[in-house]
Amino acid sequence: MALILERGSKCQRCGQAILRAVDIIGHHKIELTPENVHDYNISLNPDKVELICYDCHNKEHKRFGYQGNKEVFLVYGPPFAGMKEFVRQRLTRGDLVVDMDRLYEAVSGLPYYDKPDSLFGNVIGIHNLLIDNIRTRLGKWGTAWVVGGFADKFKRERLADEMGAELIYCEMSREQCMALLDADEDRWYRKAEWQGYIDKWFTQYSK
Repeated sequence: MALILERGSKCQRCGQAILRAVDIIGHHKIELTPENVHDYNISLNPDKVELICYDCHNKEHKRFGYQGNKEVFLVYGPPFAGMKEFVRQRLTRGDLVVDMDRLYEAVSGLPYYDKPDSLFGNVIGIHNLLIDNIRTRLGKWGTAWVVGGFADKFKRERLADEMGAELIYCEMSREQCMALLDADEDRWYRKAEWQGYIDKWFTQYSK
């Protein structure tokens, strides 16, 4: 009630007046989970609570008529261009992430940068199944992030069109990619392999 007196009875998302106080929803900007619900800097912090209407709350959680409003982003660029970090900074709990490197990690138990060729058929099968789920909007996810190199313009744009995805390019020069590889101690023994990945991407890339 104190927040309503302080901020008024307008939805902080759409600006519409909410006539009844009982219809004002206190929405946590950081979703409450078993891990953070007892962190009062999150659960009881008024700076992390928005006062919004039912309609905006349903849009936020993509439910009750808003399930079809699923967003899809295809995030692409050369190796080391920061696609994973870009997604990590924007990811919310319950989003769907499709990333070949992470799929290799999941099925092999190896670090994501170690991708045995023998597992490619299994990994691409899982990848394609998830892509089909995104195309048909199967599942309760609200936002899907498809991460990869996608150097070829025709294939990239065709996939984005099939999924109804927005393209996001993480730009980085070949020289910058190579410099980051040189500084990456984890890939020291796989340097030649990753140089090959970088060279292949820039050879195939079309705007």
